[in-house]
Formats: sequence, structure tokens, C-alpha cells
Amino acid sequence: MAHPERMSPRRWPATLAGLALAVLGGCGGGIYLGWEHGWIGWQEDWDRHPPAVSLVVSPTSAPAGATITLSAAASDDQGIEEVIFYRRSSSGGSVLLGSVGRSPYTWSTVLPSDASGSVGYFAQAVDVVGRRTDSATVSVTLLP
Repeated sequence: MAHPERMSPRRWPATLAGLALAVLGGCGGGIYLGWEHGWIGWQEDWDRHPPAVSLVVSPTSAPAGATITLSAAASDDQGIEEVIFYRRSSSGGSVLLGSVGRSPYTWSTVLPSDASGSVGYFAQAVDVVGRRTDSATVSVTLLP
């Protein structure tokens, strides 16, 4: 009686993988890798610090309708994704002016023609995992 040939050791990984797939497929199961929080859990371990941002405006006083330049300095231990510039509205909200994705973080805008007294601006830094920080509000005094 002839003996069947033994399986070559090179075929064991493929055979074991096939067996594992058959067992998992037969019971409707899958493989649990133990990544409970996914991206969020990894994010919290990887980037624990929000970005830092400050804003300056030039000039600090100008007539309505004049063009001013907003310049932000932003930093983060993992990197800055973008800096977003806003104007404070008279109703207490904020108006999106635009965003810049790389340094230098500057934005030019026109002072509103209907504004009086002063106009406030702020910048928001967004780091590579989405954490956000707002700068202090910087005001431009309107000249008559």
C-alpha cells in the first residue's frame, strides 16, 4: 500500500490561511483586532495639544473701505492644517473671510463701509487632527 506524500512545509501558510477562512466563513465571524476607539483613540494618544495662534493687523486704524492685512502666527506639535480668518459681525456672530493652508498665514480684506467705531478680527488655527484654537480678537479703529 502506498503512503500519501506529506505536505511540503512551504504550503503550510496557505493551507492554514484557507482553513482559517473556512472556519470564520462557516460561523459567520470575523477577526477582532482590538482597536476600540479607532482614529479618535489614536488621535488622543498622538496629539494631546491644541494649536497656538496669534493675530496682528496692519494698519490698526483706517477709514471704512480701506484694505487691511491680517497676519497670523500659528504652531502645533504635529503641524497646522490651515488658518481661518474671521471678522466679528455687529450682531455678535462672525463672518468667514477665508483660509490659508500654509505659512505665511496672511489675508487681505476691506473694512466694511457701513461699520463705525471699530471692527474686530480673529484667526482660528486647525491642526492636522482637527483641533481648533481661536486667537484673541484684534480691533481696527475706523477713521472718519
